[in-house]
Amino acid sequence: MNTFSEPKRTAGLAAVFALSFFLGIGSMLAGCAKKPEASAKPRPVKAVRIAADGDATPLTFSGEVRARYETTLAFRIPGKVLSRHVDVGNSVKKGQVLARLDPSDYRLAAQALAAQLSAARKDRDFAKDDLDRYRDLLEQKLISRAEYDRRETSFHTANDRVAALEAQLKQAEDQVEYAALLADRDAVVTALYIEAGHVVTAGQPIVALAQLNEKEIAISVPEHQLAGIRGEKDATATLWAEPDKPLPASVREVAPSADPASRTYAVRVRLKDAPAWVQLGMTASVSFRGTAAPRTTIPLPALFQPQDRPADKPRVWVVNEQTHTVTSVPVRVGEMVGEERIVVEGLERGQRVVVAGASRLREGQSVRILDEGGSLTYARRGKGTPAQAEAVEVPTPPLQPTTTRVAQER
Repeated sequence: MNTFSEPKRTAGLAAVFALSFFLGIGSMLAGCAKKPEASAKPRPVKAVRIAADGDATPLTFSGEVRARYETTLAFRIPGKVLSRHVDVGNSVKKGQVLARLDPSDYRLAAQALAAQLSAARKDRDFAKDDLDRYRDLLEQKLISRAEYDRRETSFHTANDRVAALEAQLKQAEDQVEYAALLADRDAVVTALYIEAGHVVTAGQPIVALAQLNEKEIAISVPEHQLAGIRGEKDATATLWAEPDKPLPASVREVAPSADPASRTYAVRVRLKDAPAWVQLGMTASVSFRGTAAPRTTIPLPALFQPQDRPADKPRVWVVNEQTHTVTSVPVRVGEMVGEERIVVEGLERGQRVVVAGASRLREGQSVRILDEGGSLTYARRGKGTPAQAEAVEVPTPPLQPTTTRVAQER
């Protein structure tokens, strides 16, 4: 009897150890099976509700003070610059000499034409006297009609040559006068493109003049804001030199097409009764009041760029308050409002967007919204509007460790 007790005890212990092993494996598998359930739980995020800005900020654009009438003058003939008589910033009067070319060649050409004209006039006078004599001979029937016609033709030819030379001489004399560049209006010199000794061509820019009696501000307007500019003519201009002195202004013209490089439209805003301290080239800001429609602004952290589509538009996670899931919505960003918010297009008023935790979300993922008090809450389904729904706290269940007791038979 005692001979078989030891094998029985050994077999019992083996069975106990086998059962414990399988129980441990089963517990581990059960624990692993619960992990997907835990990972499917809503992810905590912080969200804000979108509300359009009722008091829309006026549309403001930066620009530069310019003269309404700006003229770039040039010589009408080529030549070598003999002298210039103005500097940048000088005020000039109409008819004042700004620069001169060397007129020597043009004077010589005028003298040559004057000599040719004098000879042509003498030939014409001789042809006229000869025609008068042949007319008397024709009346006396001493010459033929054909001979008289030849003398008449010679006279008309000489007369036409005199007229041509007179026109050429007048042109040469004008070119001598064109050697002096004159101001065409009372203005101020804003730029000089030549110095004495330069050889210039006809039409090459020489001096830039700006008329000071009318000043305006040149701004560039993006295409999506052009409608507000066209619908509002009154504006307010503020110069950086005197920020506490706003000036009344109005839109004078809007470019019919966009600039091919910047894709913006050039707009000229006229200053009404600009004071004397407003100088050309000053930096200014132009605000259009009452033209800006209510805008949608969101916090900057709400924007994200898909890593797999870096060329796409920025996106925002929008919370579906019925299913408590998130959907990425592409938006078009605009200008900054302050330092923490940005204007966007593509969202609707009343939507809720994620502003914290957006980097860890995926399409259609369930979320829990972190309320202002700091607890993790979400609205129960079927409780009416999100504002009326009951907010419940979702605690995280503690992990249950698996233990195995090994019974040993004595």
